Amino acid sequence: MFTQSSEVHTSDGCSIGYTLHSASGSPHRIVLAHSLGLDRSLWDLVAAGIGDQASLLIYDCRGHGKSSRDARTPFTPDLLARDLAELLDHVGWSTAVVAGCSMGGNVSQAFGVLYPARAQGLGLVDTSASYGSPEIWQDRIETSRTKGLASMIPMQVERWVTDAFAAANVDVLARVNAVFAANDLDCYAAACTMLGTLDQRSTLHKLTMPVTILVGDQDPATPVAASEFLHAGIPGSKLVILKGRHLTPLERPAEIAAALLALARGT
Repeated sequence: MFTQSSEVHTSDGCSIGYTLHSASGSPHRIVLAHSLGLDRSLWDLVAAGIGDQASLLIYDCRGHGKSSRDARTPFTPDLLARDLAELLDHVGWSTAVVAGCSMGGNVSQAFGVLYPARAQGLGLVDTSASYGSPEIWQDRIETSRTKGLASMIPMQVERWVTDAFAAANVDVLARVNAVFAANDLDCYAAACTMLGTLDQRSTLHKLTMPVTILVGDQDPATPVAASEFLHAGIPGSKLVILKGRHLTPLERPAEIAAALLALARGT
């Protein structure tokens, strides 16, 4: 396994940070996109479970992690999908399984619509095709600006993982919380605005590649009903319900790894 971390500059000047794990003995390639307010480290446990069974491209969406923190251009799923397409060009991948958690799942959906020939399959993890009223997201933005992102962590943790996981994995949550608290407020607002206004329901039927949908049975952010809606709207998709809340890549990394490998292998 050869690992390198670097960055690529997109056609509009955005820097996208990424880590590439190259598994020389495997033909399988999987991309992993993270959720709102986090970064590529969300996938560390899943990546460890996949190991050298597939090459992995794990990256920070624009406005997050080590990617450019510039919100002057409004964030949209299509823009973030284009970022991914240009990243794939940079690393020389023509196709891959594209998996995303929550916001990353919206990037995956957009990528599948815009670049269907490049999506060998989609892994839609703890995500939805729409997220309710924009007012809810504006409230989040207002809270982040007036009270700070750190003030939101207790609420976020309660939504992200079960109480039992939080109690048993204090070190994991400490790292995740630090990533969340370090977000740029303008970029966090841009991402919240995107999620509050997106609606991908009308394009689900266009996702004709193999699709696996995974969700935690106690997910309060993108509940099972949201995944059932995706499953009903995406022809031939597979729905897997796991034990856990909103961030199953943290709580159920082995099951996520197995599902993504099965998708890559076509099994």
